[in-house]
Amino acid sequence: MAEQTASPVVRTRGGAVRGVLDGGIAAFRGIPFAAPPVGALRFQAPRPADPWDGVREADVFGPPPPQAPLAPPPPVPAPVGPVRHDPGDWLTVNVWTPDPGAAGLPVLVWIHGGAYRMGSSADPGYDGSVLARGGAVVVTANHRVGVEGYAQLDGAPANRGLLDAVAMLRWVQEEIAAFGGDPARVTVFGESAGAGAIAALMVMPVAEGLFARAITQSVPGTFFSPALARDVSAELVAPLGLAPAAAALADVPPERLIGALAALDQRMPALGRWGLVAHTPTPFSPVVDGEVLPTTPWTGLAAGVARDVPLIVGHNRDEWRLFLVMGGERITDEMAAGAMRGFGPGPDAEERIRAAFPGASAEELLVLTCSDRMFRMPSVHLAEAHAAGGGRSHLYELTWPSPALGGVFGACHFLDVPLVFGVSDSGLPLQLLGSPPPGEAREVSAQMQGAWIAFAREGDPGWEPYDGQQLTRVFDAAERGGVRPYPEEASWKLWADAPPEVLDLR
Repeated sequence: MAEQTASPVVRTRGGAVRGVLDGGIAAFRGIPFAAPPVGALRFQAPRPADPWDGVREADVFGPPPPQAPLAPPPPVPAPVGPVRHDPGDWLTVNVWTPDPGAAGLPVLVWIHGGAYRMGSSADPGYDGSVLARGGAVVVTANHRVGVEGYAQLDGAPANRGLLDAVAMLRWVQEEIAAFGGDPARVTVFGESAGAGAIAALMVMPVAEGLFARAITQSVPGTFFSPALARDVSAELVAPLGLAPAAAALADVPPERLIGALAALDQRMPALGRWGLVAHTPTPFSPVVDGEVLPTTPWTGLAAGVARDVPLIVGHNRDEWRLFLVMGGERITDEMAAGAMRGFGPGPDAEERIRAAFPGASAEELLVLTCSDRMFRMPSVHLAEAHAAGGGRSHLYELTWPSPALGGVFGACHFLDVPLVFGVSDSGLPLQLLGSPPPGEAREVSAQMQGAWIAFAREGDPGWEPYDGQQLTRVFDAAERGGVRPYPEEASWKLWADAPPEVLDLR
């Protein structure tokens, strides 16, 4: 129930919240969906938030959970106005609604990415107001990342970051009608690690029934065995003289663990027992522990789990170019050969990849191999597995290239996020859309926003499901894209018999 005023008030089960109006959209920020996971609750499954009396001001985002960015984050302006949150209020939710007094609006729930080690719903790039103007209620939220969310610790449940997402989705089911949303039409969408989290949620028993549809953008192919995850945690805390156990770490300041993670980043390339994980930007991923997460998404979906949940899944054409440009290295043939041997499909991967892409430069071979292994083929295999299990999948590829820095990024990783949210590039450290964004960016953005909102509203994004013809919606600025057989046929042939598997100690 909402009060229609200049500062709209919505009454939730936990208490009343007062939002703000901006351009006709009501925004509510920093609403607790679970208790702060600190003190006795640290490294434990999320618990319900305490209710409050009176009206809680919901005008500022909650603080981000402890995290370790891959690069120095951009400066954050000092907070203006009163402090609304305790430092441990990591688990908060934000809602944008075109009409808090409405009923039955479709709901889009965003789960952010960040290599399972960083990210915050306060990122300006995740502003939900543009999507809300399209007629949907938009929800974003924090969840625990890095050590707090994914370290495999004795005396703590695995996949605490995923359990946070489950708690948030339960909050949406219970509360979203008060903001004008339909709890029966909840679509979860996310990119990179957020897409991996959604893929995991689709096969997690505790998440069943909490969402009706799913959109996964650039699904990562890394899911860990308990043995690998625990070895990562043990390696992380060993220099601190501590055991990988919740009791041993309960009183360790998060900043100290973040420092330990930064030191681990430097040691990872030498840790051969971790396989390709040692050469990726993160030592964390969902853990196939047999309890919270019983199986990989590819295995579970192929067996028919979540067959009643329609799925949009896709990737960007040049995923790995983002990391290539960030690294700033000149790629040699030796580096490309190492990537093909370490990331490619099978022991003869280098020979097969070179044969599939004759004349490709060292840089092109590295980008192709890492893009395929980490994001492109896991995404296509997810569509294939879901279709094989009786589900409905809609596959897409983004091919429109970023104009930034003379086009060096191509259609790289993360480029889809500002296109889907329809926001400016002000929150992007690399300004992938250009400044100001060109007309082509607005055109592709309108294509993707329209498809995502139509899918949330009706369950149909506007193109045919993935089937034996591998029909794929291509998002670009030329001729408004189109639907065609999967464009990356050479890569698909290389990887058709190599779906992602659980990563284990070597």
